[in-house]
Amino acid sequence: MVLKHPYVTEKAAMMLDAEGKLQFLVRKEATKDDIKQSIEEMFGEDVVKVQTMMTMKGKKKAIVSFVNANAGEEILSRLGVM
Repeated sequence: MVLKHPYVTEKAAMMLDAEGKLQFLVRKEATKDDIKQSIEEMFGEDVVKVQTMMTMKGKKKAIVSFVNANAGEEILSRLGVM
């Protein structure tokens, strides 16, 4: 499994509200294409862009932009986070 879980912080919530982007912690070996494909398969939403970075704790984080501006909120509500 490529995705570990959504990364929910105050900063991530502000990014979701302002830009409609979601953040996920992912496996270190995961590529941007792997992440995009996994999200599209699991949630049925089209992904525009995936940005990845390493956190200060050595974990890999992905910031995902969607075609539908409300897709991030819908996904988090399906997961029971929001």
